Order: sequence, then structure tokens, then C-alpha cells
Amino acid sequence: MKYKNLLTRFVDYVKFETRSDENSKSIPTTTSQINFGNKLIEELKKFGIKDIQIIKGHYIIATIPASKNFENVVPIGFIAHMDTADFNAKNVNPRIIENYDSKDIVLNEEKNIKLEANLFPNLKNYEGKTLITTDGTTLLGGDDKAGIAEIMSMVEFIYDNPNYLHGQIKIAFTPDEETGRGADLFDVNLFNVKFAYTLDGGPLGYLEYESFNAAQAIIKLNGVSVHPGYAKNKMINASKLAIEFDNQLPVNEVPEKTEGYEGFYLMTNLNTNLEEGKMTYIVRDHDKQKFNFRKQFLIDTAIKLNKKYNFERFSVEIKDQYYNMREVLEKDMLAVDVAVSAMKSVGVEPHINPIRGGTDGSKISFMGLPTPNLFSGQENMHGKYEFICLETMGKAVDVIIEIISQVVKFKK
Repeated sequence: MKYKNLLTRFVDYVKFETRSDENSKSIPTTTSQINFGNKLIEELKKFGIKDIQIIKGHYIIATIPASKNFENVVPIGFIAHMDTADFNAKNVNPRIIENYDSKDIVLNEEKNIKLEANLFPNLKNYEGKTLITTDGTTLLGGDDKAGIAEIMSMVEFIYDNPNYLHGQIKIAFTPDEETGRGADLFDVNLFNVKFAYTLDGGPLGYLEYESFNAAQAIIKLNGVSVHPGYAKNKMINASKLAIEFDNQLPVNEVPEKTEGYEGFYLMTNLNTNLEEGKMTYIVRDHDKQKFNFRKQFLIDTAIKLNKKYNFERFSVEIKDQYYNMREVLEKDMLAVDVAVSAMKSVGVEPHINPIRGGTDGSKISFMGLPTPNLFSGQENMHGKYEFICLETMGKAVDVIIEIISQVVKFKK
């Protein structure tokens, strides 16, 4: 393998439990992210990086100084997040499958959990490659330990090759991306680069500069609980109110029935009893006008149902989370153009697609720093069927290094 420690580094990283907690008010939301961040700091120091800053919220920013006589090259940055998604992330036990034969992979023989080739046709793209999977009981954590491992392998490459010429390079490892708050305290002025990339994407060649507009909606339910034996014309079951509200939403506008630029509503949590309840939805759309319509539809649905009951049985609170970064990047496509050129130079065919999600780059771009998203190799993220291809991770490192090489022609 070209990058000698990429596999062992990645396997080591995913064993750190860094699941974030959207219910926590602290930043980071879990102390495990601090512990993992401290490990990364020590590793950066071993590679000779002296300029390492920890800013409020345990955002780690490190600087690789420019080579001699390359100080006038525009500085660029690479970003990855330390947390993993809201799925079991304790005792991650990666499995390594070399020379994959394109057949079903038994993840857990005892529990009869398989990564089935007919259910996940993306597996066929990796015949003959090395795959890293879960053991069927946890997620893997490639989102975004893969991005961190790839950035760190770039750092190691520069350390091992002192004659490699480059401009100033900034690195950031951030917390809490999975909660939607990961970039809230990111300091763009301190980072101080021309443009940056998040390493938080999917299969080989994926390059994304369009993300969802995103919001969270909380619908509170107000029922009436009385003894069921005497409930006629009195009881209003909050659980039934939840069903009634959800039935008002377009049945085909859900994640499992949408793709590409199609938006959706997703109920992520439901907690009810007879008297009261709370429903949590996420709202997603690439188109700003359609996004605003979706939010208003939830509000209007509550108004309509409240009129039916002649009482406020439903209340809606909506909070925007991030916006489509295309609004920023289409005004200055240099970061995208450089990435496309770098991919082609290392034999990777670019695939420019909209993200059906978001990255820290979604918010960071609106802070004034254009930050598209590069592939890191993740597949089937956020669950026990997650896997990643080692060769794709290696190509991601190739692309990072080629981007750095191509940027030397751009001066401050």
C-alpha cells in the first residue's frame, strides 16, 4: 500500500467511541470526542507540527508551514469531523476482507447478520479490493474517521518527504457534525485560507458542492387523558394525534422513496402517551423555495388540525440547521475546479453530485470560506452495514496531495 499506515490508522481510529449526542447542550456534546481529539494532537506533534490550536468547543486547528520560497502560495485547508452518528458505536470491531469476491459477507455468524450483495449492489464495485466492514453490531465510523485518517496520511506523507514543495496547509478536526451544530463555533478567520475541503464524502470520485437546505421541526401534542371506561367524547389520545398529523404529509416524500434533488420529511423520533407527546422531524430540500414551502406546510397542517379540534392540540417549532452551499460556491468555483483537475491527474473520474445530506462545509461556506466536499470512501453510513474500500481511501489521499501540488501556481 502506498500509504503505509493508512489501514492501521483507520482501524485504530474507529475503535475510539466518539458518538455525539444531540440532546447535550455542551460543545462538544460528548467527552469521548475530546479524548479522541487529544490523541490526534499527539499524532500531529509526532509529525513535527508545532502550530496546533484548540479553540472553544475542542476544535483542533493545525498548520503545516509553506516550503521555503512558497510562502506566497494561497493557503488551503482540509477538514474532517471527529464524531460518529446516532447508532451504536461502542466496541467497534472492524473486519478486513482482502480480495473481496463480490459475494455476501457474513458480518456476524452468531447473529446471522450478512452484508448481502443483492441488497447492496454497490458491493459489486469492489471485487478484488480490500474492504473494511463492521461485525454486525455497531456502525463502522468511516463517517468521518476515514476523512481524518486520509488527512493524517497526507500529513505523514509530507513529513516523510521533506523535498515535497507546497504552500501553507491548514487542518481542522471538528466535533459534533452529526448533530448539525458541528461548525457553529468554527473560526473562519483563524483558519484563514483561500478555500478548503471537507473529507466527508462517499464512493470514489464523488465531489459535492450542493447540499440540502435543512431544518428540524418539533411538533408538540396536547391530548386529554381520562379513564378509558368513561372516555367517550372526552379522551383525546396524543398518540392518535401523532398518527393523524403524520398522515397529512405526502406519503412519497420520505427518504426511502426519494433520490437526487428530491426533498423529504423524516420523522426521527416519536414519544407519546395519552396526555401529551412530541414528534421530531427533519426537513430537507436542495431548492430554497421548496424548502421554505415544506416548513410552511408543517405549520399549516398544525393550524388546520387545531381548527378541527377547536383547540391548540398541535404546536410547531422549526429551527433551520444549514443551507445549500451551492449559493456560495457557484460564485467562486476555484475550489471545485482544482479538485476536478486533481482527480483527473491521479486517474480518478470526477462524479459531481448533490449531497443528500450536509457537511460542516455547508455552514462554513456561508461563513465566507468556500468548502466543497471530497470523497473519502464511505458506503452505507450510519449503520451496521457500513463498509469502506481501502484502495478508495488511498486514492483520496492521492487527490489531497495532488490538490496541494496544483495550488502552488496560485499566488496570494
